[in-house]
Amino acid sequence: MGIPMDPRAFKDAVFEQFSRAAAAFASPKRVEIIDLLTQAERTVESIATATAMTVGNTSHHLQILRGAGMVEARRKGLHVVYRIADPSVVAGYLHLRSLAEERMAEVSRLASSFFDEHDGATAVSFDDLKSRLGEGETLLIDVRPSLEYDAGHLPGAVNIPLEELSARMAEVPVDASVVAYCRGPYCVLSALAVERLRATGHEASRLEGGPFEWAAHDLTLTQF
Repeated sequence: MGIPMDPRAFKDAVFEQFSRAAAAFASPKRVEIIDLLTQAERTVESIATATAMTVGNTSHHLQILRGAGMVEARRKGLHVVYRIADPSVVAGYLHLRSLAEERMAEVSRLASSFFDEHDGATAVSFDDLKSRLGEGETLLIDVRPSLEYDAGHLPGAVNIPLEELSARMAEVPVDASVVAYCRGPYCVLSALAVERLRATGHEASRLEGGPFEWAAHDLTLTQF
């Protein structure tokens, strides 16, 4: 039997581990990486592009997340691909987001300011979307990158990534009622898509929430 651990040493050691987990989220860029990886696994280069960082900085943040057990890596050809390590990481991220929403009024202010400026309308609710799709006159567009669409999308959605929207505008009927969606309540892709669609005469709105919110309202993702 080893020497019994001193109670104070135990407390210090266990709370140090808790702080290591918290430190993994102690960078805006690392939180964004977690948010990004909840959609689909990605290469370092892809994460760097999506988060507007250099590959070197991205790798540094990923190593911190990996060291804290938040992400895992595997080799795919010449690339290293990262993914969320476990559903508990997603749960932790969502709890962190909820805590910030509840305790920090700036979150709501920032969201209102951005979305009011770019699409100026209330997002389409889950129930409203179900009703519209039932009527058969709504075009549902997933404006995320194709790798995220392939990992899981709403049934019937057409994938037109935001960066391709202008070039593919002819694929969107002018008389269709368009609902665009992306990653979640703070994803900007759908708002920018709606802004561009309206500028070309389309009736367009964005869908509220993202995959985690949709699941709670029986809007399940598919890969087909």
